[in-house]
Parts: sequence; structure tokens; C-alpha cells
Amino acid sequence: MLSVMAKTKETTFEVTCPDCGAMIRIDASTGLVVSHTSAPRKRMFEDLETAAKAMREQDERKESIFRQSVDAEKNKADLLEKKFAEALRKAKDAPEGKPLRDFDLD
Repeated sequence: MLSVMAKTKETTFEVTCPDCGAMIRIDASTGLVVSHTSAPRKRMFEDLETAAKAMREQDERKESIFRQSVDAEKNKADLLEKKFAEALRKAKDAPEGKPLRDFDLD
């Protein structure tokens, strides 16, 4: 009777996930996952002061990026006007008539 029980006893083994560190229990006979225990979350900050400092730095960075985009938007009209004036000057200097194509030369 004991040998029959040993044969029917489920054998499982535990594997640690190399990616996230979770513990996975697998049934050896079927190869299916029996249970999954998530890895404990790592603390991002040690204390509240460090977290508050990181939030202030992030806010400063956001403000800096916003100021740069506002400055770029202010200068956008001048830049477009200069590009238009340059394109207009090139158009006036270009010879008139149809441009030659390789097909026309044959």
C-alpha cells in the first residue's frame, strides 16, 4: 500500500524566475504550473525625504522642458518667415522654364 501511495504522490519542484525573481511551483508529472508567488517589490526610495526630493527634481525637469517648448514656439514664426524668404529668393534666382529631365535628353 505504501508503494502505491508513493507512486501516486505528486512531485513538485520550485523554480525561481530569472526575469522577475518570482517562485514558480511546477508539477513534475504534467509540467504545469501549480502555483506562482510573486517576488517582493523593491522599495524605490528609502525614506519620505528622498521620495520628496525626487518629486521636486522631476517637477523642475518638467518645468524646464515646458519652458524650452514655449521658447521654441515663440521663435517658430521667425524661423518659418526666414525659410519662406530664402525659398522665395531661390525661386526668383532660378531660371524660368521647364526643368530638364533625363527623359527629355534622350
